[in-house]
Amino acid sequence: MDVLTNVLAAFGLSGSAGLNAYLPLLVVALAARFTNLIQLKAPWNTLENGWVIVVLVILLGVEFFADKIPAVNHLNDAVQTFIRPTAGAILFAASTSVIGEIHPVVALVLGLLVAGGVHVAKSAVVRPVVTATTGGTANLVVSVVEDLIAAAVSILAVVLPVLISALIVLVTAFIIWWLWRRSARAVRA
Repeated sequence: MDVLTNVLAAFGLSGSAGLNAYLPLLVVALAARFTNLIQLKAPWNTLENGWVIVVLVILLGVEFFADKIPAVNHLNDAVQTFIRPTAGAILFAASTSVIGEIHPVVALVLGLLVAGGVHVAKSAVVRPVVTATTGGTANLVVSVVEDLIAAAVSILAVVLPVLISALIVLVTAFIIWWLWRRSARAVRA
């Protein structure tokens, strides 16, 4: 069961990295340093270092505020196109390295794909629709909601990875249904 829960946690953490790169990294770093919920193996245990935690807090603050400022948020998303998938790859590999059963390259690629997919959905689908339909006025609220979701998913991935996997399946099914429904409407129109 540990293998399954670690893989599920890895998917949850890398998925939340697609919304906010530094929040799940910070959750894992703090959980590994101050609790027994996560035991990171080398080289991933570097996340537990106090200086790394300080840098993650600073980067989280920069990303948090950059994502709330109109126009800057689009620049932030462009920069994060490289950072969020990388964070997802690190989180997936760090989470699954605990079990040692998944090859590190496979873990890195899976984390990259999960976080990259979530980031693309956010920055190429959701945010442009929100900006276009509200003139950018709802971007602040959407950004806060994304941060709350990233925090909740990260914490739950550490504490309850099975619940996170169910949540990921439900959200993915909803997005597929929504896109299918939207394309069906476009065909009818």
